[in-house]
Amino acid sequence: MMMTNSTQVSYFTLAAYFDTGVFQYLYFLIILTSYLSIVGANLLLIVVICVNRSLHEPMYLFLCSLFVNELYGSSGLFPLLLVQVLSDIHTVSASLCFLQVFCLYSYGGVEFLTLAIMSYDRYLAICHPLQYNTRMTSSKISMLTALIWVYPFFINMIIVWCLTLPLQLCGNVINKVYCDNYYIVKLACGDTTLNNIFGLSHMFTVIFGLIMLIIYTYVRILHVCFSGSKQTRQKAVSTCTPHLASLLNFSFGCFFEIVQSRFNLYNLPNMLRIFLSLYWLTCQPLINPLLYGLKMSKIRTVCKTLFFGEKMHKLSDS
Repeated sequence: MMMTNSTQVSYFTLAAYFDTGVFQYLYFLIILTSYLSIVGANLLLIVVICVNRSLHEPMYLFLCSLFVNELYGSSGLFPLLLVQVLSDIHTVSASLCFLQVFCLYSYGGVEFLTLAIMSYDRYLAICHPLQYNTRMTSSKISMLTALIWVYPFFINMIIVWCLTLPLQLCGNVINKVYCDNYYIVKLACGDTTLNNIFGLSHMFTVIFGLIMLIIYTYVRILHVCFSGSKQTRQKAVSTCTPHLASLLNFSFGCFFEIVQSRFNLYNLPNMLRIFLSLYWLTCQPLINPLLYGLKMSKIRTVCKTLFFGEKMHKLSDS
């Protein structure tokens, strides 16, 4: 149902859902399994890092923050997704829709900022190993962790509550499977220049700045790898490979989402458009625990000790 009067809507219709017929419960089971896997894997690694003092180092503390964010972002998406898959009427109240927008956008901000700060941490550890402990102090770690969470939440409060929520909307149909701020702004009856200016300025200042920081750190890390010893190269590869894979995966996911949303690729199959819009929200929380849990030897060691005991761990290493 499209609302023609210029008024604040009370609900939104998520129009990207289609009749799945007999596959409805199969899709529900796949989504539920994915959500439970995300919760279980990320929660396990959070517990492993928290209960083991040997992992109370800056890199692992930032990883813990990353895993907490995966739980936060997944909880902002999957419960509503599960309800909508089983529902015949794909509507969501306006308040719940704006809450989901806030959760998903702040999740993206925390994710990107965490990955950027982890790049800086790896740069210090590999390029300035002798000064690492004096530069990455406990107070600095606390400050960076606070920045990771406070800044995205503050920015998204401005975007959602100060810029999007006051808009008068002439429609209530969102052509996605979840609520998206860009699509809500497109429904506005009046001028959205302020929204566009704020969004573009934020993207070109903060996001561009973080990208430059990440590029700079990896250029310096690569320089050290090529000019340093074999041991230095091995350390760099073992610690940077999971992080770089996670960073590229999230960046490509965001790129897919921006392209398919901004350029209205309606000629693509509906299933493909849904997959592209969900990729950055679903694959990152699934892949990160595998990347860091399997690739980082210290986490693997602690997990073996935790689950199989010290004796079996020693046997496996002998």
